[in-house]
Amino acid sequence: MRRLLAIILLLMVGAGTAQDKRDVVYVAQIEGMIDLGLAPYVKRVINEATSAGAVAVVLEINTFGGRVDGAVQIRDALLAAQIRTVAYVNPRAISAGALISLAAEKIVMAGGGTIGAAAPVEAGQPGEGAKASSEKTVSYVRKEFRATAESRGRPPLIAEAMVDADVEIPKVIEKGKLLTLTTDEAIALKIADLRAPTLEDALKQLGYDGAEIRRPSLNWAEHLVRWLTHPVVSSLLLTIAMVGIIVELRTPGFGIPGGLGVLSLGLFFWGHWLVALAGWEELLLVAFGIVLLGLEVFVIPGFGVVGALGVAALLAGLVFSLFGSGSSPQFILYAATRVSAALLAAILLSLFLLRFLPRLPFGRSLVLRTELDTADGYESAPDSDHALLGKRGRTLSALRPAGIAEIDGERVDVVSLGDMIDAGTSIQVLRVDGNRVVVKAVSNP
Repeated sequence: MRRLLAIILLLMVGAGTAQDKRDVVYVAQIEGMIDLGLAPYVKRVINEATSAGAVAVVLEINTFGGRVDGAVQIRDALLAAQIRTVAYVNPRAISAGALISLAAEKIVMAGGGTIGAAAPVEAGQPGEGAKASSEKTVSYVRKEFRATAESRGRPPLIAEAMVDADVEIPKVIEKGKLLTLTTDEAIALKIADLRAPTLEDALKQLGYDGAEIRRPSLNWAEHLVRWLTHPVVSSLLLTIAMVGIIVELRTPGFGIPGGLGVLSLGLFFWGHWLVALAGWEELLLVAFGIVLLGLEVFVIPGFGVVGALGVAALLAGLVFSLFGSGSSPQFILYAATRVSAALLAAILLSLFLLRFLPRLPFGRSLVLRTELDTADGYESAPDSDHALLGKRGRTLSALRPAGIAEIDGERVDVVSLGDMIDAGTSIQVLRVDGNRVVVKAVSNP
């Protein structure tokens, strides 16, 4: 009897412990512009949730879209996740947000929500609106949507119609229009799974009623990465890096300009490395370009093939670090334009600094002066050497072509015009070039 009571007590304690242990759900906020810096945040949340034994990761999505390459990175992370993933669209998942939503195992939409309208566009010139991408880019994005839908068991043709206006689906969308679905339409067409007015209600319908909700926020490093990869900031870093390198090559030693240049270049590549844009190939290209430029400046005279190759390698490494997979030719051209503009701005700024920096008190120690004035006591030759001009003497040693001569009873180091002059020959001083006393042989008077 006692043994039976002990077993019942143990079962009751075990049941109470199981009831006390709540499910854990991680929630990541996908809001505003989707950029490259958002991908590391989503990957970290997925890894933390998996390590903590959470039951699901929910992406609470409210976005009009953003960069395709950033969305593709998040999409790949969701498809590879070893934990259940849910996209809660509240209230919209447009463009790149639609691709992220389709990559989740379950899609739950709030009332009045929308999903779709994912045609890729390119940024126009200043003052102009966005313009449609090339057929190559549209084809790539369309297939990304189709493959994502297929992997989650959703209608692939519906996903394609969100990207390409040429896709026609009877009774759903006519040719020439992009597909955007409301909450009811998405559920009816089996794109979305559930409707829920709140996140808590969505979790309840998914079977996670009463689960502990954890909301990891962006940490300082992820905020910094999103800032460093911003187009304006990255272009500014490139300009500062190039200015530092140019000024450092024109000044003695290694000082503040070189330090700022190296720091800026390091921040640029660190940010783009973390968002999987820059890799070893880009780093090696940039390093190779800098080495070639150094050889051209310090070893090889003039500016020729080596210098041109150095500039090409440097620019190629920087351009490749600005775009990822799926980038259109227009975006690649845009990246090349950004790097070229940064280089041009760096050249102009360096010329300005090299011209006016020596006039500033702190700049005099940074820039090598190219003139040594006579007023400051600098002379190309001693006064005693100038006094020898036109005088005669005789060689004490053979001039081959340099040697020693006696002029006015003093031993003087002299050099001939290139002729061999024997010892004991009469000579006359032709000119004094710096510390060189040039003589020629003359007949004895």
